[in-house]
Amino acid sequence: MKTLEQWFEEYAVSHQNPKNKAIHYVCVPAIYFSIVGLLMSIPSNLIANTLRLKTPIIENWAVAVLLFVLIFYIRLSVAMALKIALFSAICLIVNYYISQFVPLWLFSIGVFVIAWIGQFYGHNIEGKKPSFLKDLQFLLIGPAWVVENLFSGKQHS
Repeated sequence: MKTLEQWFEEYAVSHQNPKNKAIHYVCVPAIYFSIVGLLMSIPSNLIANTLRLKTPIIENWAVAVLLFVLIFYIRLSVAMALKIALFSAICLIVNYYISQFVPLWLFSIGVFVIAWIGQFYGHNIEGKKPSFLKDLQFLLIGPAWVVENLFSGKQHS
């Protein structure tokens, strides 16, 4: 199993251009945020019906999926898992408040599409393919790389 540092080194290969990096610092968290919103938009009774439970044990799909996401991060780094857990909690709270004013699924789809356009534009500038085309696990490494680069003072490039 690769270490978090090894993942970062491999991810950084296709993220050298300063414009591409800046785009990623905005778009990667936006994509993560929008996915949380999309998962929150799935009716919670669907969980109970799917699992044939009389009462749902998990409030929404986002919480259920994020628990599995955190297991991925814990295996790499407990410190990173805590950072991602904090970011995930912020995503859940902000998405909840957004859902009080607009249809969350619609808002989330808009953010998701715009952020992915930004991502592909950034990789066009970089001249390299997105890392996730090589390994889907990079879809989870991206948020950790952004957190590490923006908040730890370490620059992985």
